[in-house]
Amino acid sequence: MADEVVLLDTYFSMFGMRARLALAEKGIDYEYKEENLGDKSPVLLEMNPVHKKIPVLIHNGKPVCESLIIVQYIDEVWKDNSPLLPSDPYQKAQARFWADFVDKKLYDAGRRLCTTKGDELETAKKDFIEVLKLLEAELGEKPYFGGENFGFGDVALITYSNWFYSYETCGNFSAEEHCPKLMEWVKRCMGKESVSKSLADPKKIYDSILVFKKKHGFE
Repeated sequence: MADEVVLLDTYFSMFGMRARLALAEKGIDYEYKEENLGDKSPVLLEMNPVHKKIPVLIHNGKPVCESLIIVQYIDEVWKDNSPLLPSDPYQKAQARFWADFVDKKLYDAGRRLCTTKGDELETAKKDFIEVLKLLEAELGEKPYFGGENFGFGDVALITYSNWFYSYETCGNFSAEEHCPKLMEWVKRCMGKESVSKSLADPKKIYDSILVFKKKHGFE
């Protein structure tokens, strides 16, 4: 009996893109269901009654929630193809640490870049660039965060990269100017079909942010 895999998601979500990317890396066929977060479907509310958020991976009728947990689940269930987490316990812990760092630090600074003005915006820009520099230092001379192979840490961060255009435009700065090696890593990742086909269009993301800013008075 074939696995039944369904993904509840939204096109622009960097968190949903992680699930899409992990499934693409593993070569897993799945049904994609776009959610309207302004009018959440009964399926989403049933499958994620605690947070009522996307993404939700539904595997043979059973839901898995939270993007990094979904990526780990995909890696464990379909472990024979393109492993994402290293087998070494310490390296695995490091990969999880940096993935958690991305969500705690980069997400917040990016959100503030899109929703603040004046001094607050300048602080957000400073914080964002600082986080990128820490990530670039962790990458070092390695082709990928996990070393020679694309892995968990790369999945966690690369889905933010197509939001960089919006962050840079809102904050009036260049990520490449501050972190050239990290931007080379982005280009390297985008050379993978699994990545390029899983990520949303940066210009469409920016257009959606403009609508959001106008609606909430952040212009």
